[in-house]
Amino acid sequence: MSVIKIENLTKDYGSHKGIFDVSFQIKEGEVFGFLGPNGAGKTTTIRHLMGFIKQNSGECYINDLNCFINASIIQENTGYIPGEIAFIDGMTGIKFIKFLADYRGLKDLTKAHELIERFDLDPKDNIKKMSKGTKQKLGIIVALMHDPKIIILDEPTSGLDPLMQNKFIELILEEKKKGKTILMSSHTFEEVEKTCDRVAIIKAGEIVVIDTIANLKKTKSKKFTITFHDKKEIPSFEKEGMEVVNVSNDKVTVLVKNNIKKFIKLINKYDIVDIDEEMQSLEDIFIEFYEGDKND
Repeated sequence: MSVIKIENLTKDYGSHKGIFDVSFQIKEGEVFGFLGPNGAGKTTTIRHLMGFIKQNSGECYINDLNCFINASIIQENTGYIPGEIAFIDGMTGIKFIKFLADYRGLKDLTKAHELIERFDLDPKDNIKKMSKGTKQKLGIIVALMHDPKIIILDEPTSGLDPLMQNKFIELILEEKKKGKTILMSSHTFEEVEKTCDRVAIIKAGEIVVIDTIANLKKTKSKKFTITFHDKKEIPSFEKEGMEVVNVSNDKVTVLVKNNIKKFIKLINKYDIVDIDEEMQSLEDIFIEFYEGDKND
C-alpha cells in the first residue's frame, strides 16, 4: 500500500525554477531518501505534501487524502521538520513543546521527555538564545513527540554535531522498525545510506532516478585501483581510453561502466601486481548523476 503518492507534480516559478512532472510513491513502512543540492526541488516537493503550496498541475496524496485540500488533517497526523524551522522566540523550549502538545491535543508527554533526554536538550533555555543545532533538536522533538505514523523530514540533521547525527540515525532506525513511513531529504549521504530503503535523486526540478541504494551501486560505475609491477607502463595505460581518476606512484584508479570486458582485456596487456575494487558510496553515485557519466 502506498501511503505517499506524487503524480506528475509541477510547480513552475519561471526561468526553469520549480519542479516538473515529479512522480514517486512511498509504501507503508518504507524509509525513502530524497537527494539533491539546494535549489533542486526537494523543499518545493515537500511543501506540496504538507499543503503549503498549490501546484500548477499534477496531484499529491497522503493516505489517499489530497494534500492541498486536506492539509489540516494531514498536518495534524504527520511528523514534519521543515528545512528552515521557525519558532516563537519569546518562549522557552519546554513552553514551546507544551504549546504544540496542546495544539495537537496531546496529553502524554512521555515521548517528548524521552527525546529531550536522548538529544541532551535543556528545555528551560529561551529559544531565542539557542544555537542552530539546539533549535534543530527542538524541531526533532516536536515533530516526533506525538508518535506519528508518517514522518516527513527536510534536512533534519542540519546544524547537528556528528554525535547527535548518529543519535538521529538510531532514532530513525527505531521508527523504521515500528513500521513508520518516512520521507527524508538530506545532504548527509551517510544517514540516507544507513536508513533508507529507496532513494530518489532530483536535479533541476526533475527526478533523474528512483531505485534502491543497492541497485544504484550495481548500475553505476565501478572504481578499480590497479597496482603496476613497473610504473613506467602507466603512461601507456593512460592512453588506452579508460577514465583515469587518479595516479599515485605505481597505482592507477579508474572508473568502469558498461565496459568491464574491455577493462579485463586491457589489463591483461600489462604486468599487474594487484587490483582492488572500491565500494561506491551513495555520495559517489550522487556526484555521477550531477556531473554526467563520462563513460556513457
